[in-house]
Amino acid sequence: MALKNIIGIDHAVVMVRDLDKAAENYRQLGFTLSPRGTHSAHMGTGNYTIMFDPDYMELLGVLVATEHNAPARAFVDRHGEGIERIAFTAIDSAAGAEEIRARGLTPIGPTDFERPVTLPDGTISAAKFRTFMWPTAEAPGGVRIFACQHKTRETVWIPELMKHANAAKRIRQTLIATPEPAQDAAHLGRLIDREPRTEADGAVAVPSGGDRADFVYLTLEQLGRRYPGVPLAGLSARGGAALVLISGDLAATEKALGPAALRSGAAICVPPARANGTLLAFVAG
Repeated sequence: MALKNIIGIDHAVVMVRDLDKAAENYRQLGFTLSPRGTHSAHMGTGNYTIMFDPDYMELLGVLVATEHNAPARAFVDRHGEGIERIAFTAIDSAAGAEEIRARGLTPIGPTDFERPVTLPDGTISAAKFRTFMWPTAEAPGGVRIFACQHKTRETVWIPELMKHANAAKRIRQTLIATPEPAQDAAHLGRLIDREPRTEADGAVAVPSGGDRADFVYLTLEQLGRRYPGVPLAGLSARGGAALVLISGDLAATEKALGPAALRSGAAICVPPARANGTLLAFVAG
């Protein structure tokens, strides 16, 4: 039985050392970023979001060390910047947590938190969330998973934040480099009740649900063959990940990326050393 309260990838979390420097870097790559958010005190983190439809990216940094952000701090200390976790959209986080508990897993949460949001008209509102995480040890390919229930979607998916000079529209795939792609794909499949499928180059994909982006587990060698000519230096040492983004206009993408752009086959890429440990590959919609 598929999980009833989880409906596919919601957002990818890129852990960074210096939140404001990372934000400026992504602005230089043609992304529109939200104003900086500061999470509830027990979270100890701040963020910038890069909004697409129906998903998004999140640049996340630790502002104050807390028990809650200890795994994120450990990831950066050991492996460097990069995609540290992936969120699913939760219809109901409390019910979703009970679903995985019924499968013998102990969820972390559900946890409620919020951050203030400055709306385009200058007024202040709040983005409110309820999340739960799979156990920290359950991290296929070194990337943790959690689920996020958006209680105030209108303060997150703000139309003005969804238009990007680089023409990014949505996430098509999350690629996770690992020495054991089949093993890690099977692990994720068990955690979310989805069936892995092997792709033509031997990589293994796991649908995340609905029309949302797939997870794809592959070796570093396979990742390199998919994007020849793109240096992988700077990719996180564990769970090194890439995002394939759908572009509405590849010419606009290339122009906005400027000197960071590298053509590789049908894709226009930003190497991980230029994108805080994450390979970005833009492809036609």
